Amino acid sequence: MKKHITLFSFMLAGMMLNAQTNPIILNWLQNNTVTGRHYVKGNSTPIVDAALANCQSVKYSATSVYVATNSIPTYITGPFQDGNPSLATAQNGIFKFPLNPTQNTGTPTATTGGNIGLFINGVALFDYRDGVSWSNASQALKGLPSGGVGDNVWNRDAVVAERVGFDCAKAHPAMGNYHHHQNPSAFSLDLKVISTVCTLYASDGLYAIDSTKHSPLIGFAYDGFPIYGAYAYKNADGTGDIVRMKSSYTLRDITTRTTYAGGATVTAGPAVNTTYPLGYFREDYQYNVPTASSQDYLDEHNGRFCKTPEYPNGIYCYFATVDENWNSAYPYVVGPTFYGVKTAAKVTSITETVTTYTPSTTSIKSVINADKINVYPNPTSDVVAIQLNHLTANNITLELYDLTGKLLQTSQILQGSTITYFDTRTLYEGTYLVKIIDNGNVVTKKIVVAK
Repeated sequence: MKKHITLFSFMLAGMMLNAQTNPIILNWLQNNTVTGRHYVKGNSTPIVDAALANCQSVKYSATSVYVATNSIPTYITGPFQDGNPSLATAQNGIFKFPLNPTQNTGTPTATTGGNIGLFINGVALFDYRDGVSWSNASQALKGLPSGGVGDNVWNRDAVVAERVGFDCAKAHPAMGNYHHHQNPSAFSLDLKVISTVCTLYASDGLYAIDSTKHSPLIGFAYDGFPIYGAYAYKNADGTGDIVRMKSSYTLRDITTRTTYAGGATVTAGPAVNTTYPLGYFREDYQYNVPTASSQDYLDEHNGRFCKTPEYPNGIYCYFATVDENWNSAYPYVVGPTFYGVKTAAKVTSITETVTTYTPSTTSIKSVINADKINVYPNPTSDVVAIQLNHLTANNITLELYDLTGKLLQTSQILQGSTITYFDTRTLYEGTYLVKIIDNGNVVTKKIVVAK
């Protein structure tokens, strides 16, 4: 704790940012033209929705930031193959965040069910839980009265228990409120693919992991502190190699579930087995305090003080943790408690004088170049993916040509997405060119079709 307080004092000036430079104002993906899309089970052609995607406005006062969003992404949502009858639907929300977040020096505030943050595209962040615990679930299976959802005995981990119900972007809706519990990149982009949903229902999620670069700022928790992807500078002072930020929570060495990590005896849960493997419940984990030399291991809130590209003077940051295979790692993003004072909330209206933030053309213009674009598989036979390794704040056009200069197909990478596809099944074997066009900048990539 003494180390944290010292760092906090040292970095306080860097955290008190004015409106013109504050990342919590500048980094939301604003959009008033592109609508969402969704799949239905059995149909790999997405349906275009009416609701606008990403964030519709950002306004700020001297103390707060207001983000208006439908909580709909530009990447394709669905289907949810666990029987979830809900679709991602417009939330019409205004979310109020503190302009300059502060450390909670008292008892940490526990995360709760429902929204605990927003990603920069306005989509909700939930914590680890799916709202069901073992005692009420087992009672219901026996046809007996249960303790009710939220009785806090062996709480089920949504990332493990509900995996079959996540779409390609690793998310699903709760009563229409589409949300991520975990790192918001597609299953198909992980080094070890643990869900095949992307095979028929391709999507990309908010960003693609790149182990060679500092991950982008992808959201803000309800205490106002920023959320980053999985990779960052090894050292908190912004030096060192780019490394994976590691969770300090590990699975306990247990075969029965009769005590918690601290030793307290509790109502027994199911024995550890193939149906209920370690990690199925939040209480299967224990927290290990990082040593002074292990700066790439995060604290109990899943964050650390550090310098980042957006906060060169340093700030407390959460990270979307993954393992060495890029599969999501508990506690996933935030939790089980907030580092800061939780003040964000969904409000019905803005009751103070605010200024509307309008991104300028120069502020949203992305600089594309060949080393920021991946084309795979190449050679290809049936489909080729074109993927940026960074988020774009505007739509990018892609054109597929043969070597005579004939335009064959067009596509787009939409604001807040990273990937698109060309169907090559109808093309002859040979070499083709893909032009990636962004605000007048053009990058050309070569692809080879081999049957």
